[in-house]
Amino acid sequence: MQYENSVSSQSRSKDVDAGLKKYMSDIYAKMAGGVLVTAITAWIVGSSELLLNLFLGGPQAYIVMFAPLAIVMFGFRPDRMASGKLMMVFMGLAVVYGISFASIAVAVANNPAFGVTVAKAFFIATGMFAGVSIMGYTTKMDLTPIRTFGAMAIWGIIIAGVLNMFIFKSSGMDIALSMISIPLFAGITAWQTQNMKEMYNPSMSAELVKRYSWSAALTLYISFIAMFMNILNLMSQR
Repeated sequence: MQYENSVSSQSRSKDVDAGLKKYMSDIYAKMAGGVLVTAITAWIVGSSELLLNLFLGGPQAYIVMFAPLAIVMFGFRPDRMASGKLMMVFMGLAVVYGISFASIAVAVANNPAFGVTVAKAFFIATGMFAGVSIMGYTTKMDLTPIRTFGAMAIWGIIIAGVLNMFIFKSSGMDIALSMISIPLFAGITAWQTQNMKEMYNPSMSAELVKRYSWSAALTLYISFIAMFMNILNLMSQR
């Protein structure tokens, strides 16, 4: 009887490990899909003068710039939206980010040297993202405090960034915000990785698992984009 219980326990453990692995893989696949949609959108819009003028050729550029924040705050609700709707909102956010990054695609097309800088920033961000994500998955330390601190810090950076954009217009402050943002979003990535691992429960319904995975993918996507943009900003200042 003891042997049978041991075998049963091992079998359940293997099922949980397999389910967790599939759950985590699904999250990273969704996040990577969002990054790919953003890159393709940036390339398409950046290759069309008509689309560039339509989205970024006037005051509407500010709408494109601040639309992601509005979408995250008011349009993405995992607690009440079905997984299918969460997918559409997530991909819509990826498209909006792609439109706002179209100017980067134009700069790359006109300046191959800048294209090398973009590639370097992307690979640095990818390496950093992978490192902190692995750390968040494997560490035994409770990273929950990062959530509260991170939320407050992000709002501070957003407000400071807006003030600097319209009032101060200081390149020094811009660099300082990037230097603060990179470790901040790295910490958030580590916390989110730990959090999505701990939230997994094999007894959850398939729909709930999908909703959790879209929510986690969104957080990881935003953290990766933020790290990439701030690394690119610092490298461009050299």
